Amino acid sequence: MDDINKYVGEKIKYYRTRSNFTQQELGEYLGTTSQTISRYESGILEANHEILFKLAEHFHISINDFFPPLNFDNATLVNIDTDTVQIPVLGTIKAGIPIEAQENILEYIDIPKKWLRGGKSFYGLKISGDSMYPKYTENDIVIFEKNEDYISANNKDCAVMVNGFDATFKNVTISEAGITLVPLNLNNNDNYLPTFYNKEQVESLPVKVIGIAKEKRTRL
Repeated sequence: MDDINKYVGEKIKYYRTRSNFTQQELGEYLGTTSQTISRYESGILEANHEILFKLAEHFHISINDFFPPLNFDNATLVNIDTDTVQIPVLGTIKAGIPIEAQENILEYIDIPKKWLRGGKSFYGLKISGDSMYPKYTENDIVIFEKNEDYISANNKDCAVMVNGFDATFKNVTISEAGITLVPLNLNNNDNYLPTFYNKEQVESLPVKVIGIAKEKRTRL
């Protein structure tokens, strides 16, 4: 048995038990069996880097945490993950009619640290519905820059709050008369149509841009 496999396996077991996951639950997350997890943890089976990256994301740690610390004379250890940070995927946003915004954290995903320059901040939301099809599809994760500036949001795909608690995902058009939320999927059987709110409605409801789409992540 390779010593490094045994070390990595012990770390997998440590982080699994620390997170209160059973071998079966972790196996289901990886799309495998509890027996395979047991073989990883005992060092009999080598966990490849793809598996370790998935586990690191699941446990909210660096992949480096699975390996022994490196000690080199007259050398500096560089963490390979220093160029990324993790942001929360806060819940589901409806690409259709507005629904109540979700605040539960579904998972964490990595973004480039350079995106945060200038004090910017980001969050993710999972897409439900097909009003923004084909550009966005069901279960895509969209990363939003927190931004409430209507000028910046014009002609952009945005998360928008309506009535103070309903969130929807639409392309935003700003005019002197008000704001229009435009679905991209206009050739559909669900009668998705642009929705216009005049200035008075924008203020009274209110209608508020809460994020501008930066990037989408599609999983196979």
